[in-house]
Amino acid sequence: MADERTIDLARLVCSLAQLPPGACRGFTIGSGDWPLQGLVLREGGEVCAFVNRCPHAGHPLNLRPHDFLTPDGSLILCRSHGALFEKRTGLCVAGPCAGRSLERVAVTLEGPLVVLEA
Repeated sequence: MADERTIDLARLVCSLAQLPPGACRGFTIGSGDWPLQGLVLREGGEVCAFVNRCPHAGHPLNLRPHDFLTPDGSLILCRSHGALFEKRTGLCVAGPCAGRSLERVAVTLEGPLVVLEA
């Protein structure tokens, strides 16, 4: 099991303490004109991540920091056009991009940290 001393900080998404069960939060990795902007969520013991871009028009899904879920927390919501996505798969189940999916970002747990897969 890795600890914070062996983690490549350039791959760090967040700690599990920042992502309680059922939660979702945004992250940015990299800098410059094209950093990776994504969202990470924890659902039923699983942690998964997606690029923060709606497949309908390419807009970010959120308007406020870390505000990605429907009020009941059951789906990911695009705040621009109302598209709804499954949390575990990123599949759009309603809205203008129904049948399309969010782009998955490969993440893994390294001890208490969520990091991009190497």
